[in-house]
Amino acid sequence: MAEIKDPENTILIELKDGTVTIELLPDVAPKHAERMKELARSGAYDNVCFHRVIDGFMAQTGDVEHGDMEDDFNLRRAGTGGSDLPDLPAEFSKLPHDRGTLGAARSQNPNSANSQFFINFGDNHFLNGQYTVYGRVIEGMEHVDAITRGEPPASPDRMISVKVAADA
Repeated sequence: MAEIKDPENTILIELKDGTVTIELLPDVAPKHAERMKELARSGAYDNVCFHRVIDGFMAQTGDVEHGDMEDDFNLRRAGTGGSDLPDLPAEFSKLPHDRGTLGAARSQNPNSANSQFFINFGDNHFLNGQYTVYGRVIEGMEHVDAITRGEPPASPDRMISVKVAADA
């Protein structure tokens, strides 16, 4: 098991193959870290699908508006929604988009991140300074690597549950 140094800033994502442990970086991106904890605590991320999974690039999820739907219509819309909370301002830093880092998904507007996020499969340094990095996988990256690919996948994997370690 990963050593959890700060349970209040650690996220546990249960996937079909096991648990992914994510260390949030509130010192780097405090608003994004706080939003993830707020949505996890409300249960908003539970059963949300990975709607965009590109081999060698990243796995994207977190559309709490459409991502928990089972029908094809809503799966096609997954990735277009967010939460009912306001969008977040960009919190760009010098941290690189390395394998296992958590990035805030957004539209063309840098200040449009809301609930969606992605986990990098590899070092994606072309994203540096353009997307907020606010966490990193500290255990369970093999479970992220096993997420079904597609845009959207025909039968998408889901986050079974998402919890703050302090509450687990």
